[in-house]
Amino acid sequence: MSTLTEKIFAIKTGRDFEKTALEIFQLQHKHCLVYKQFCDVLKINPAEIKSVNDIPFLPVEFFKTHEVVTSGVVENLPSKIFTSSGTTGTVQSKHYVSDVSVYEESFRKGFDFFYGNIEEYCLLALLPSYLEREGSSLVYMVDDLIKRSKNHDSGFYLHNLNELSEKLKSLLAKGQKVILLGVTYALLDLAELLSNHLSGELIIMETGGMKGKRKELLREELHQILCEKFGVTAIHSEYGMTELFSQAYSKGDGIFQCPPWMKVLIRDVNDPLKILKQGKSGGINVIDLANINSCSFIATQDLGILHNNDSFEVSGRFDNSDLRGCNLLVQ
Repeated sequence: MSTLTEKIFAIKTGRDFEKTALEIFQLQHKHCLVYKQFCDVLKINPAEIKSVNDIPFLPVEFFKTHEVVTSGVVENLPSKIFTSSGTTGTVQSKHYVSDVSVYEESFRKGFDFFYGNIEEYCLLALLPSYLEREGSSLVYMVDDLIKRSKNHDSGFYLHNLNELSEKLKSLLAKGQKVILLGVTYALLDLAELLSNHLSGELIIMETGGMKGKRKELLREELHQILCEKFGVTAIHSEYGMTELFSQAYSKGDGIFQCPPWMKVLIRDVNDPLKILKQGKSGGINVIDLANINSCSFIATQDLGILHNNDSFEVSGRFDNSDLRGCNLLVQ
C-alpha cells in the first residue's frame, strides 16, 4: 500500500484531510486524463487550488461515458469492474478498480469507525436486486463483512423471507446482536410477514431503492413503518454508490456522517462550480479520498443539505431538467 494511501486512512483532523485532499487533487489532475481534460475545459490552473472549496468536482455521469482512471490505462488493469444497477435502456456507470485492497480497507475501516468490530454482529443481507446481477460493489462489500463476522448464521437471503423471519427471531432470542441490511422494498416485504414486534439488539439498515417494485415513500413515512414493524426506535441507512469507495452512515432520522477520509460539500444547483454555505440546500459533492486510483472529487446527482457538524441529509435527486449545469460540463 502506497504512502499516500496509508496517509488517507490515518486522517484524524480537518487539517489532515485538507492537506491530503490537495495532494490527491494534484496527483489526479496530472495522472487522470479525463479529470485533467475536465479541468482544462474549466480553465483550472492547479497552482491556484489552495483549499478543497477550490477543487472542481467531476460530474458522476463521466463514469458512464469515460474510463475514469488515475495512473494507467484500463487495458493494463485487473478485470475488477464495479457497475451500477441502472434500469433497462440506461447506460451503467463503471468504476474500474486497479487495487481492490483500497476499497476493502475503506469499507472495513468505515464500518469499524461507526459500528465497531464486525465479529460482534451477525450480518443478514437482504439484497435480491443486487444479487441478481453482476458487478455490484455493495454485494462485494457485504460479502466481505459477512465472512469477517465469523458467524455461521451470517449470510445473504434472496426471496426466502419466511426463513429469514424465523432466523431473526431465533438469533435475537439468544441475545445475538444482529444487523439486517437490505434494499428498501425487500425490507418492507419482510416487515409484512412479522406478526409481532421483534425484541433484542437489532439494527435495521436500509440501502435505499424501491427498484420499481413498490411505490416510493417519503423517508419519514418509510422509517416509521419499518420502526413499527421491526420494533426498533430508529432505522439506520448506508449512503454509497458504485462510483465511490467509501460509505457514509446514518443511525437515524436520515442524518449521515462520513468517515474521516470522506467529506460532503453542497453546490449551487444553478452554478455547479459554486460551493454553498452550511444549511443551504443544493447538489451533493463528495470528496472520497479512497478513490485515489479513479477520481476523488465527484459531483453526484443527489440533492441534500449540509449541517454545521459536517453531517448531511439527502433530500432527493436531480431530474434531467435540473442537470443543466452538469450536462453543459459533460458536453
